[in-house]
Amino acid sequence: MKGLTALGYYDGANVRLLEKIAAKPNQKVIVTIMDEFMEPAQQTSKKSLRGALSAYANADLAAQEKGAWERAAAEKYGHF
Repeated sequence: MKGLTALGYYDGANVRLLEKIAAKPNQKVIVTIMDEFMEPAQQTSKKSLRGALSAYANADLAAQEKGAWERAAAEKYGHF
């Protein structure tokens, strides 16, 4: 039997994997329940990264971004 192993945990309602797997719909899986427990901090949940870099935003540079592509294209290729 060929296969792969992936770690996960049961959150009380669903089995959550801690890594991506290449399973296809209707593909058989084997679930082994272990006598080991994970700390809640090890359980990861999917969170949005939207705004994750906002702490590094520079409002002064944001104003310069407007029209930056157009200025760069005009500088490189001339005005049309």
